[in-house]
Amino acid sequence: MKPTTMIFAALLAGTLLTAPAAAVTREEATIQNAMVVLREVQAMPDQQIPDQLLARAQGIVILPANVKVGFGLGARFGTGVMLVRTDSGDWSNPTFVKTGAGSFGWQIGGQVADIVLVLTTRRSIEGITDGKLTLGADASVAAGPVGRTAMASTSLTFNSEVYAYSRTKGLFAGVSLEGSGIFINGKANRRFYNGEDSATKILSSTAPAPPPADELVKEISRLTADKASSEPQAAAEPAAAERPAEARTYPMADKQPGTEPPR
Repeated sequence: MKPTTMIFAALLAGTLLTAPAAAVTREEATIQNAMVVLREVQAMPDQQIPDQLLARAQGIVILPANVKVGFGLGARFGTGVMLVRTDSGDWSNPTFVKTGAGSFGWQIGGQVADIVLVLTTRRSIEGITDGKLTLGADASVAAGPVGRTAMASTSLTFNSEVYAYSRTKGLFAGVSLEGSGIFINGKANRRFYNGEDSATKILSSTAPAPPPADELVKEISRLTADKASSEPQAAAEPAAAERPAEARTYPMADKQPGTEPPR
């Protein structure tokens, strides 16, 4: 296949995967595709995001049909959604985001991938809502651990701020996204939320999300429910009734006070 044909095929695939169906807006299609991506990554036992990481998640970014092309210069771009964990432990309504990156050097070809980012700090979320987060520069990013082996491990430290997962041709695995920027997609927010483009207001809103966003919120809530119970817990202090009784002494009465006891 010719290089130009490969690039065109990648662009066309990305367009088709993100294009809305009849009577479905572009934003609704993005949310629906994000929900499919999330379900599929967690349906693969050997490639799913570990429970321990989901328990630490402060935010989740889902970028369905992220396109990467190269012909001398390279570029990566796509759109998706971000949800964050609220102070109460629930999940926020989704705000729309977009990603973009350029690269130099000899490269050729094209690729379409679904990407899931697990954000483990509030700082990385604030970087996105404040304007832009560059992975690898503003926040450390690593390929996410996957599968049952990671879930059973007790040595995972999760010391990166962002963990990345991608699916290309049906396989989820770690992906390098160094240099990729994530931005708030204000235009998409305005179209979906009736003129509201502030990511901060959308993420802090207590109003129910409009469909199909409400289904995505429920799906993430379901996938992350009770994950904290898989975290190692400190041994609970025994209840008072279970504690061993303290040693006590009871002195005997002196029958002859003031005299030496017999030897």
